Amino acid sequence: MTTFDPPRPWTASYAEGVPEDLDQVSGSLVDIVAASARDYPDAPALQFFGRETTYRDLQAAIDRAAAGLRDLGVKAGDPVAIVLPNCPQHIVAFYAVLRIGAVVVEHNPLYTARELRKQFEDHGARTAIVWSKVVATVHDFPADLAVTNLISVDVTRAMPLPTRLALRLPVAKAREARDALTASVKGAISWDDVASAAPLSASHPLPGTDDLAIIQYTSGTTGTPKGAALTHRNLLANAAQARAWVPSIRRGEGCVVYAVLPMFHAYGLTLCLTFAMSMGARLVLFPKFDPDLVLEVTKKHPATFLPLVPPIAERLLAAAKQKGVSLAGTDVAISGAMALAHELVVPFEEETGGYLVEGYGLSECSPVLMANPVAENRVAGTVGLPLPGTECRVVDPEDPTVDVPAGSAGELVVRGPQVFSGYYGKPEETETVFVDGWFRTGDIVTIDEAGFVRIVDRIKELIITGGFNVAPTEVESALRQHPDVADAAVVGLPSDHSGEEVVAAIVVDGARDVDVEAVREFARGILTPYKVPRRVFVVDELPKSLIGKVLRLQVKERLLTLTGGE
Repeated sequence: MTTFDPPRPWTASYAEGVPEDLDQVSGSLVDIVAASARDYPDAPALQFFGRETTYRDLQAAIDRAAAGLRDLGVKAGDPVAIVLPNCPQHIVAFYAVLRIGAVVVEHNPLYTARELRKQFEDHGARTAIVWSKVVATVHDFPADLAVTNLISVDVTRAMPLPTRLALRLPVAKAREARDALTASVKGAISWDDVASAAPLSASHPLPGTDDLAIIQYTSGTTGTPKGAALTHRNLLANAAQARAWVPSIRRGEGCVVYAVLPMFHAYGLTLCLTFAMSMGARLVLFPKFDPDLVLEVTKKHPATFLPLVPPIAERLLAAAKQKGVSLAGTDVAISGAMALAHELVVPFEEETGGYLVEGYGLSECSPVLMANPVAENRVAGTVGLPLPGTECRVVDPEDPTVDVPAGSAGELVVRGPQVFSGYYGKPEETETVFVDGWFRTGDIVTIDEAGFVRIVDRIKELIITGGFNVAPTEVESALRQHPDVADAAVVGLPSDHSGEEVVAAIVVDGARDVDVEAVREFARGILTPYKVPRRVFVVDELPKSLIGKVLRLQVKERLLTLTGGE
């Protein structure tokens, strides 16, 4: 069994003030808001369409909602589903569930009935806190999935009164906006009733550090989503690691965080729901990314810390230039989920005067594992350095007990306080992703001498053609260099002759009559012959997750349908 502590060369590349290790965390996630409410009671905790909530009021709302949930019969250890967009009620519900020792299960409110049902079948929650617009979806689940406590949340109740009144205006646009945000279902419990209970007694037992806190479903980019079981320790540790990574941003000193990423996603959850609250920050909530709304807030409260994905950075930069709004004051923007192009970093940093750095993580790791230093030594094209207290090795994918030679590509395995202990209710699948206590990420990487990590591809998405491994990311990058190709996704389809053949789906930039053979010929000038797509299909768009990641599994399914499974 591997028990050694491998060297950590990356710590020498840490930015000034970033520690190599952190003290063990204690307590629970409940302490995050409680500490900020104690230290900064009158500071703004939340901002939603201009309406502010102080930390004192946020803590009081959590205590009332926790009592309301307890009165409905929710007990410690019970899974409670949250199906909400970014809104104040989301934060209150999240911490109220945890306060009584129950377990949060986050869901995408834009999921189809089938997608939601699959997750409810997995976790079996009998209490669900659901956006009123989609509460009917959960209400109509079959009897064996019947939710005992279906709580409906009208997000407009958290908006300023003028905004709410505007939604009631007898004009088509106002009606459409109102209908898009609200709906009603007979028999559902009003969140306002739940959240107006007498405050929970301070003597009510608190959850333990190693208790289960959240079931976070994986993105499903490589198959059926699984619920990563994350403890209070996992999430507290990751929030602490994030704080340590940006020592220039100090707790309680006016930090402003923009929640433009969905908080039901692991990335948005940690950097908004936990990190921001632990900083005593002003968390500005956006139900969805709208560059115009973001720019309005920027004029008065620039983002000190801005978690985003590259498409959001691109749209925000373009809108700022178009409207003549300065992004100055955005100190740190951290990008994840997909590769960050250097061509985007340069103009973004010029416009903001701050840093735009790339990071990396997985739902199973709470989710952040590494990030580029917020310093001049950041390295474009890499996902940066492992966070303090995080250990990494690069191993042979065929025998993960064996490390590959330094600088060689192999599978990334990790361990650290933010790494989960397993998938909820799936011991066999858990066993397959751990080797001697190291979590197998499924990502192929290289680590250079300075400790910077570069993602090559995912093991499950590698294409094996004629005995050769082909990384889809490399082929996609080559195709995107063609002047007529706006986007590309590359997958392997079954072949009678070579196991799999490389096939590409491309989105054309403007010219619909692009010559696919010319595109293949272009790729031949960049790639070795076996990596060149055997077939290229032009599509209108590529299926993507809510944060913009191309869903290659869905691309493959569509191409199989298109080709008749050939």
